[in-house]
Amino acid sequence: MVSHENIQVRVRDLCRSFTEGEQRHLVLNKLSAEFVKGETVALRGRSGSGKSTLLNLISGIDAPDAGEIEVAGLNITAMSERDRTLFRRAHIGFVYQAFNLVPTLTVADNIRLVLELNKVAEPEASNRVRELLAAVGLGNRERSYPDVLSGGEQQRVAIARALAHRPSLLLADEPTGNLDDKTAEGVLQLLDRLVRQTNGTMIVATHSAKVAAFCDRVLELRDGKLIAGDGKN
Repeated sequence: MVSHENIQVRVRDLCRSFTEGEQRHLVLNKLSAEFVKGETVALRGRSGSGKSTLLNLISGIDAPDAGEIEVAGLNITAMSERDRTLFRRAHIGFVYQAFNLVPTLTVADNIRLVLELNKVAEPEASNRVRELLAAVGLGNRERSYPDVLSGGEQQRVAIARALAHRPSLLLADEPTGNLDDKTAEGVLQLLDRLVRQTNGTMIVATHSAKVAAFCDRVLELRDGKLIAGDGKN
């Protein structure tokens, strides 16, 4: 039995549906789960099973039709949209398949943007930028722009940006989907190491068995509910 203090994310009876034309699609059906501090969890399931939907609900980007979501002991489903945005900005990091870097900002400024939003003052902000770029192996690319970086380098910048404000929860949606196998493995090792160093919780949506193998647990989304998986195709 996990103590309440060790639970980072708890979802209860989560429901989410979408309407397409006259058809209603139930994506999440009274889904319940708990994710504890310091663990990494892979979410697997076929395309359209609701993996991205679940991440968007946990992050507060989207709101459920019914059910409750607690992150760090706070019920985010009871928050206003503005409060959810502020909570997400302070406590949650997000890594996407598309790197989503701002092309007109340097590598350093892409990371610094998150720190400015969280009102991290100088010189702390610059120190964090330098430390993170060193940690992801890009200490010499501080003044480069995203378009001159490889895909793997851009994803490493995206990881540094997601971790800049030291979130207790990291959500990753197909973070290696745009990378070749060798680059993907390096990115995975980096992501795993950095999250574990901070004792953070990571939930990663993926089709990849290799990604799942890096995680402590594998859960499969099937028929709107989460079941224990084995990480295999």
